[in-house]
Amino acid sequence: MQNPSIARVLWPLLVAALLLLVWQVWVTVAKVPAFLVPSPWLIAQTLVKDWSLLMGALGVTLRITLLAFLLSAVLGTLIAFLFVQSRWIETAFFPYAVLLQVTPIVAIAPLIIIWVKDTTISLVICATIVALFPVISNTTLGLRSVNPGLASFFKLHHATRWATLWRLRIPSALPYFFAGLRISAGLALIGAVVAEFVAGTGGTGTGLAYQILQSGYQLNIPRMFAALVLISITGVALFLLLASLNKWALAGWHDSEVNQG
Repeated sequence: MQNPSIARVLWPLLVAALLLLVWQVWVTVAKVPAFLVPSPWLIAQTLVKDWSLLMGALGVTLRITLLAFLLSAVLGTLIAFLFVQSRWIETAFFPYAVLLQVTPIVAIAPLIIIWVKDTTISLVICATIVALFPVISNTTLGLRSVNPGLASFFKLHHATRWATLWRLRIPSALPYFFAGLRISAGLALIGAVVAEFVAGTGGTGTGLAYQILQSGYQLNIPRMFAALVLISITGVALFLLLASLNKWALAGWHDSEVNQG
């Protein structure tokens, strides 16, 4: 029988290889100009040729993404802990958390960049705003999604609020928390790229988004696609890293992992 772990890796790789092959054949047979759609082979060559430039830009984007992700994880968790202390607090303030989620970052990013003099800090703030809500929402839901029987058991034994939080609510919330982190990591990357686009129009951006803008102005479409590939790979890597962290933290004791085949 095929190993499920190997299958989860093998099948996506086979699909990706097939799609790249179809892409390469289509571009070659149809003789599509590189300034419209470059071939995968040309994109790979561009990655090698512009490696130092693109990796330097990736470092800038990745730094902003990680700072925003860590900040959103800490702030989101603290806010979620505050919400579960009282239904009144959650009812009064949760709509403002939703407001962060529905506010278009492209609309407020220019203002933040103007208000905050340091470019890096302003970009981190923009990306944090985008990434914050999933952590708040998922962690709050997880902290409230406790087994009623266990909650009654803790109450019967007169457990303190701290003991209930530490021994019941937090373990129950961990799958929700990690799910929020996986979403937040991707949104932090998106927020960083969008903020860099806004900052890049003023000539202050040096991340991958700025390289995409410059490539578009110069009609260097292969470099643009190469930058997009790096952004995609970074997003997938962050997701897989957090999925592995989730499995490591919950394996062996939590139902969400123990019951998996």
